[in-house]
Amino acid sequence: MQITASSKYMEVNGINTHYHEEGSGNEKMIMIHGSGPGVSAFANWRLVIPALSESLHVFAPDIVGFGKTDKLSKEAYTLDLWVDHLIGFIESVSDEPVYLVGNSFGGALSLHVAHRRPDLVKKLILMGTVGVQHQVSYGLDKVWGYEPSLESMRELIQLFSYNQDAAKNEELVQMRYEASINPDTKDAFEAMFFDSRQERLDELALPDDEIKKISTETLLFHGLNDQVIKFEDTSYKLINLLPHAELHVFTECGHWTQIEKTEPFINHIFAFINNGDS
Repeated sequence: MQITASSKYMEVNGINTHYHEEGSGNEKMIMIHGSGPGVSAFANWRLVIPALSESLHVFAPDIVGFGKTDKLSKEAYTLDLWVDHLIGFIESVSDEPVYLVGNSFGGALSLHVAHRRPDLVKKLILMGTVGVQHQVSYGLDKVWGYEPSLESMRELIQLFSYNQDAAKNEELVQMRYEASINPDTKDAFEAMFFDSRQERLDELALPDDEIKKISTETLLFHGLNDQVIKFEDTSYKLINLLPHAELHVFTECGHWTQIEKTEPFINHIFAFINNGDS
């Protein structure tokens, strides 16, 4: 099945921002992608947007430096840039608090939004997220240290997935590889992560005491077999810190919960956002 999503642009904080928009209605959901090479909002969310947009007004932006959104100079890529841009995007598309969904790197940005501007976030959904202090794993070191080649991309897809057949999907490997070698995208990715992996991970992390102050209702997803962001390093810590959180762990699942466990992932989201709503 060919999956498509609308492609739009708007200016946010002076940045030409590409995003997808599907669905309608007052209940809005913002979906924030991860940081793998060749990633974009569409690559991350293409399998879940159709079902979620049947009931929700869904927006999925390309974060600054990724996809078709503007690329900036190396020194411009900071946590504050990304968080302020995300806050600006939310304020541009919604007058009410939104459901905020963050994957991995996008989860850390979402945590910071909930920390800085809790008025913007109705409920928080995080998957394989960073944002808590921990050491760079072997898998994340390989992801952020990626040097473009088809074989390297195939190796990363093996790291991302529990099902190793994913690395045999030549269409997927080729799609992500070609996206990763776009000159602007390649330069931006190297500027963001290649030379400062632990420093970047530390920058994305909130102190434990600040995480404890986030009162937003939160749903955590994690693949038990995640080799990129280890469950015990992140979501296990977060469930012990966040005061109003629940955790769902998928067995036989790597870092791509939305891809490897698409249907239960969607079902758990709807159960979570409808819980307590009239």
